[in-house]
Amino acid sequence: MTRNRRLLLLSASAWAVTAGVAAAQDPTGPVTRVDDVVVTAAPYGVARDATVIAVDVLDEEALSTAPSGSLGDVLNGLPGVRTTAFSAGAGRPVIRGLAGPRVQVLTNGLGLIDASSLSPDHQVAADPGEAVRIEVLRGPQTLAFGGSAIGGVVNVIDGRIPDRAPADGVEGRVWTQGSEVDDGLTFGARANFGSGPWVFTVDGLRREAGDYDIPVPAESRRQVESEGEVFEDTGATTVENSFVELTALGAGLSYVGDWGFVGASIKRTESDYGVPGHAHEEDPLAPPPVDEEETVIIGLEQTRYDLRGEMRLPSGPFARVRAAAGYADYTHTEFEGGEVGTVFTSEGYEGRLELVQVRRGGWDGAIGIQTLTRDFDAIGDEAYVPQTDVSELGVYTLQRLDRTSWGLEGGLRFDSRDLDSVAGARDFSTVSGSLGVYFKPTDALFLGASISRNGRAPTEAELFAEGPHIATRAFEVGDADLDVEEVTSLEGTLHWIAGPLTVDLHIFNADYDGFIDLVPTGAEEDDLPVFQYAQTDATFRGLEAELAFVAWSQGSDTLTLELGYDTVRGETDLGPPARIPPWSLSGRAELEAGPWTLRGQVRHVGEQDRVADFELPTDAYTTADLFVGWTPNPAGGLTLFAEARNLTDEEVREHASFLKDLAPSPGRNLRVGASYRF
Repeated sequence: MTRNRRLLLLSASAWAVTAGVAAAQDPTGPVTRVDDVVVTAAPYGVARDATVIAVDVLDEEALSTAPSGSLGDVLNGLPGVRTTAFSAGAGRPVIRGLAGPRVQVLTNGLGLIDASSLSPDHQVAADPGEAVRIEVLRGPQTLAFGGSAIGGVVNVIDGRIPDRAPADGVEGRVWTQGSEVDDGLTFGARANFGSGPWVFTVDGLRREAGDYDIPVPAESRRQVESEGEVFEDTGATTVENSFVELTALGAGLSYVGDWGFVGASIKRTESDYGVPGHAHEEDPLAPPPVDEEETVIIGLEQTRYDLRGEMRLPSGPFARVRAAAGYADYTHTEFEGGEVGTVFTSEGYEGRLELVQVRRGGWDGAIGIQTLTRDFDAIGDEAYVPQTDVSELGVYTLQRLDRTSWGLEGGLRFDSRDLDSVAGARDFSTVSGSLGVYFKPTDALFLGASISRNGRAPTEAELFAEGPHIATRAFEVGDADLDVEEVTSLEGTLHWIAGPLTVDLHIFNADYDGFIDLVPTGAEEDDLPVFQYAQTDATFRGLEAELAFVAWSQGSDTLTLELGYDTVRGETDLGPPARIPPWSLSGRAELEAGPWTLRGQVRHVGEQDRVADFELPTDAYTTADLFVGWTPNPAGGLTLFAEARNLTDEEVREHASFLKDLAPSPGRNLRVGASYRF
């Protein structure tokens, strides 16, 4: 990247909305509403600081200045959350050391019907740039979403089907940002238009980024030395084939009345991104070397249709009924040297119907039913999972009793899952339940404890895989005789507000019976080590803590100091599981002074030397970020911002990533941007 090109990029990003400054001075602009009710936790909604479930929320204000990137990258650094960091295009959330099918990613409460949980090089078909809100639930107390949420839930809420009319007939947001480290440029816009009971939405997102810069050679010292070679530090380089181009377009139409709303939406997503690391040589876990013309590029296409509605009921035991349904047609094509290598397809429907009870005497509740039909297929050199038809049915109830100084919350769910493949057929039935109790000895203190028992049916890959999986650098073999994976979890929760001090603490222990793990057999096939899916007992335990202290305040101006810590330790009867993130400690200071926001953060991630077979340790690292934002009208309108990330140009390798020793995270990065709400 040339210096002039970078300057042009950054200038263009800031200029794109600066023309709206005059309009931003209008004091009648929209007011940001802070809403801590978490709809993902339960159909009736619960407050974030009044539930035993561990929750984090990114609202539209936070997302408007968040870095452009994959879902995993944007959420990385939240308590207990990391990223698979497979490439700039493919990063899925890792929650409490769990990834893949154990973390369910939703859009507006329904599954994505993509193939992102199948492999770490598969992109999530929901970009954070589309979201008006992202809710992250950590832990298995998420019965509304079934056994696939055994590790946690990430719900991307896009607002494409509005449930209310805009206050002044029209509202929306445009935003843009540019980044120096990858010559990246992102532009997005959304708008809601109201005419009587009809509300129309339209939105679009375009993200482009080139190969990103790193402060070190892409291949780590540990990797080179493990091959018996001498590491040569050649200084700053670029991660080749790490580009990403994404376009997402959507529209929705709702009819909103006093009785509720009903609406429909359509979204088209197209993405092309490179997969770095495939040309690595000398690695015993890598595929045979390829030349530069055979780099792997992935093209993702998905068309999705959704229906959603809610009706308020005038009488009876239920206050309202909710319904949602989605259909998606997804294709993931892997190009090798310009030729089609493997094509993954996923087509299916998912539906949900919920009846929300009338609140009586502090008692809330809901019952629901969920159904899914999905057809998965793979054709080509890397079609290691055969064609499989999947059908699921779940019924559940969630209940909560809230008294003045104590309360109970819990739920029960039954699931059935049928898998019909050319390699065989299996059907599973699981029962999951949770019970939590909480006490509020004072208005400032919330103490909670919960126990849950969850079951997860095996996936098509765990059952029927048979072939080379280049992304994981293994020849994977499924086991059609796998049983249900079950986990018993205990969690303690503390929320405390004492004047200027806020404390949020979660401690957890999860014991797995029949934990499904991918373990080496010692054999070799197609020049790759053979890994077999097998079941064992496992334990995951950890701690997540957040502290915030308002050190100074004067009117609306404040100085807030924050501290965060998280750790998770995994153990199985076969040894440590692979890719368990190390502990992390972060400190942040944020000053709100008039139109200015100044924020500095330092984050230290420890080394990880408790590793599985065929896995290298990861060194510790420390990063520093500095953010400045300017919002001339505190009621809303224009925001201009700039941020320097990884100021010290640190070598960052995420232990949860399969590519940590071949493709580290980006180096020092300056990004600038603007957001305008109207």
